[in-house]
Amino acid sequence: MGSSRRRRTVLAATGLLAALALTATACGPGDDKAAGGSTPSASQGSASGDDKIKVPDDIRDRLKQHGIDVDQWKNGAWKNWDRDKWLGEAEDFVNPVIDGLWKPERMKSAEDPDKTISAKDATTDQGVSDPEPDPVQAQAEKTPYHEHAAPVGKVFFDSPKGSMVCSGTVVKDVNHPGKSNLVWTAGHCVHAGGDGGWYRNIAFVPSYNDQGKSEAQLGTSTASEVAPYGQWWADWASTSQEWISGGDETGGAGAPYDYALLHVKPEQGGKSLEETVGNALPVDFSAPSAREVGAMGAWGYPAAPPYNGLKMFKCVDRPGRLSLDPALPAMYRIGCTMTGGSSGGGWFRVVDGKTELVSNTSIGPAGNTWLAGPQLGRGARSLYEQMSKEYGGR
Repeated sequence: MGSSRRRRTVLAATGLLAALALTATACGPGDDKAAGGSTPSASQGSASGDDKIKVPDDIRDRLKQHGIDVDQWKNGAWKNWDRDKWLGEAEDFVNPVIDGLWKPERMKSAEDPDKTISAKDATTDQGVSDPEPDPVQAQAEKTPYHEHAAPVGKVFFDSPKGSMVCSGTVVKDVNHPGKSNLVWTAGHCVHAGGDGGWYRNIAFVPSYNDQGKSEAQLGTSTASEVAPYGQWWADWASTSQEWISGGDETGGAGAPYDYALLHVKPEQGGKSLEETVGNALPVDFSAPSAREVGAMGAWGYPAAPPYNGLKMFKCVDRPGRLSLDPALPAMYRIGCTMTGGSSGGGWFRVVDGKTELVSNTSIGPAGNTWLAGPQLGRGARSLYEQMSKEYGGR
């Protein structure tokens, strides 16, 4: 990187960091708007019997349509990943709340979805790829996180490999201003792609480990310290058809479409996610050219070594282009040392003084020197508008 580009990147990065800091919520975890007062975490729920799982009638009916016994699901049948029972089509998503499932220790032990870090596809250099960027060392976000990056959190889910974790961002709902329940993440954090189906027990925890405590300190932390705004279960998820049909363990043809949107609800309480957290970010669907953007910043919770998934990090760099195939849209690429677990985390830029989400972490090389994310264009906008229209008012 030349000195003039480095200087421009530093200036742009400074502006982005300052703007993102303005997204801080006006309340802290102990205030009325925090989930500690209105949205208890799962570990505060019932500990035994059928009270542990809530199956609304519409979900009960969908399970029955696929030959899944609701009582067996309650008793642990959700752990069965029989291909015949693994729901994969866009309209098949089911995610009934299992109260008490995501206890702090289970969240802490969730692993990164390592299939998102791929050298196979990422090292091809077709189409309009720019030179590989210099690594940018990830920086720890300041604590408490709710004062510096309020909309960022962790996405937990269960897969055939066990408990997994990604990152996500609270985004605005254009049809429900000030009351959004929408979370942006990666497609591979909700659906296995062409070789599988929807993951299960998907939940979002904003400002996870808000104080940035160490693993030893978290061992004695309360549920409200681990999840200051509670847990928010997805009652619907949407990802691109391109990811559903073409995504695979190395990204595959679905990588340029590797984005997803969750509609979430609290386990208890009536306030929206945006009201509870105190903020949400608008999404930019203009798919600006990488050359038009001064800087982009990626936020997330990297979980693969040398990180442990407990703390929030960020990278800011001027993006370049990554083309996996001339027939596919180019992706954004920035230098960054974050690893798996940061997948799904939002990429932000500043437009007219406002911070907007413009992409999300999708793939990176085995050496963890850079990250790539999809451009969000018409397909992403359509997915967002449909989610807002059909599920935003729930």
